[in-house]
Amino acid sequence: MTNKNILIAICALGFLAVAMGAFGAHALKPYLNDYQARIWEKAVAYQFYHVLAAMIAFVLYDVKGVRYLLTAAYFFLVGVVLFSGSLYALATVDMTGLPKEVFGPVTPFGGLFFLMGWGTMIFAVVKYSKLSEK
Repeated sequence: MTNKNILIAICALGFLAVAMGAFGAHALKPYLNDYQARIWEKAVAYQFYHVLAAMIAFVLYDVKGVRYLLTAAYFFLVGVVLFSGSLYALATVDMTGLPKEVFGPVTPFGGLFFLMGWGTMIFAVVKYSKLSEK
């Protein structure tokens, strides 16, 4: 994937975070119970957090050239798809008929990718002094 495509993916997931938040708050509100609405909101929140983290990692990579930061951005993107995507599916299983047993186990893998992204960023900052130089 080219750097341009990574940036497009980050922006698209940011766009979708806004859209999914609005969709959940307006179109889905009458169909979700309180528990399902909280799951949906958590999916949106984590998507936002990690899209921003991916953007920061990508921009730092672009400015400083530390390849590990690009890897962190990839981890965050995969984490968003797995974590938030599985939570969106879990929140709507009653409406969609999707099997809960399939999506429930996916969520922790998304969380693992988030952790790998943050860990990779920590490693990059510790290993490369040029990240803290002006």
